Amino acid sequence: MGTKFTASQSLEIAVPKQPISIHHYLRQPQRLVKTLADNSRIEQLSEEVFRLKMRPLAFMSLSIQPTVDMRVWADSQGTIYLRSLGCEILGFEYINQRFALNLKGYLSPYQLGGETRLQGKADLEVLVDIPLPFSLTPKSILEATGNGLLKSVLLTIKQRLLHHLLADYRRWVISQTDKTSIADDHTELPILNFD
Repeated sequence: MGTKFTASQSLEIAVPKQPISIHHYLRQPQRLVKTLADNSRIEQLSEEVFRLKMRPLAFMSLSIQPTVDMRVWADSQGTIYLRSLGCEILGFEYINQRFALNLKGYLSPYQLGGETRLQGKADLEVLVDIPLPFSLTPKSILEATGNGLLKSVLLTIKQRLLHHLLADYRRWVISQTDKTSIADDHTELPILNFD
């Protein structure tokens, strides 16, 4: 009998004004993925598909490490969408065969009183057949533990976004404006005469 665990997390960020709108930055969803986890835990499989090796998670006395494949893409308005495509639990074949993970989320820019803000939401759902002896644990305790674990995963993602997204956006703007100023610099070199 499968047990379902769920969690949701919302996000709201005020975006400091920069010379280049965050809409342009958000059209490169691979940058967003790199703010979610360390580069060593992310593998890009295609233009929109990424494999994320999550940190080990402790559930009851088990330690599991999910690897999630997810599609991340942006629409023309700069909204980024995220959907899980598959998941694998390494080292626990029993659980791996009886485990399903569904992650979906979005991050969207909008204007409020002349200020740009980002709002987002992520929903995480896990369906798993709990092995013995854990399946003998009362369902309410199992669900509270599992839901709490998923909530902590989403909270960690939210904290990383809050800390890394705006910093990466600022670095990106600086790199773009540096390129533009170099391209716009048409200063003529002085002509030297060696007579």
